[in-house]
Amino acid sequence: MHVVQGVDALRPSLGPVFVVVGVFDGMHVGHAYLLEHLGVEARLRDARPTVITFDHHPDEVLMGRAPALLLDPDERLERLAAAGVAVTVVQHFDKALRETPYDRFIERIRERVELRGFLMTPDAAFGFERRGTPATVTELGARDGFDCVVVPPFTLDGEEVRSSAIRDAIVRGDLATAARLLGRPVTISGSTEEAADGRSRLELTLPIALPPDGDYDVTVDGDPRRLQLVGGDAYVLDEPSNRRVTVVLGS
Repeated sequence: MHVVQGVDALRPSLGPVFVVVGVFDGMHVGHAYLLEHLGVEARLRDARPTVITFDHHPDEVLMGRAPALLLDPDERLERLAAAGVAVTVVQHFDKALRETPYDRFIERIRERVELRGFLMTPDAAFGFERRGTPATVTELGARDGFDCVVVPPFTLDGEEVRSSAIRDAIVRGDLATAARLLGRPVTISGSTEEAADGRSRLELTLPIALPPDGDYDVTVDGDPRRLQLVGGDAYVLDEPSNRRVTVVLGS
């Protein structure tokens, strides 16, 4: 998978792209559904399935406060690659991007690479004041020669799967519900560093949603470990320091 730092770094050598825009926090079952459609629609257009995501949660700029994430940024990239995404654009989200009209954002893409189309859900929107809706993107595409494919939202037991619901389940310690919505066990990724007491503390690059304080049975690379959560700090017992690990909970 090619990782591109922002749409302005796109190059024609990447080939034609078919794009979906989103945070993709958690890479849950709804995201898996969307990425499956992305791959299908991209192949139909002889294009590369492409995700445009962000270097931090847009709510940090939009609302002044971002929620704790469900995935470490590196793990998100690993899971996007595993889902068959060919190109991931990690776009910096700031005030300037917030105020960029959707049509100008699309034009920035088209100036740099051949755009075959967008994949959207009915309630998806991007650009200033969220004016880049399926209707407006479809109209623009009809004028400029790219498609907009709209797929229905994914539901589980009659409800849309949302990252906020997974986050709430993790925070209250309901790892079974979180795993059902994720389609996999809850994971926490980071680098281990030796704490003052000799334990290996898991250093997180961004705030990650954590279950309540306590001891948890986990695995690291398939090996059983013990995770201790204390006041927002995570310690992985019997794990060497100075290496990146993904801790699997509820395994």
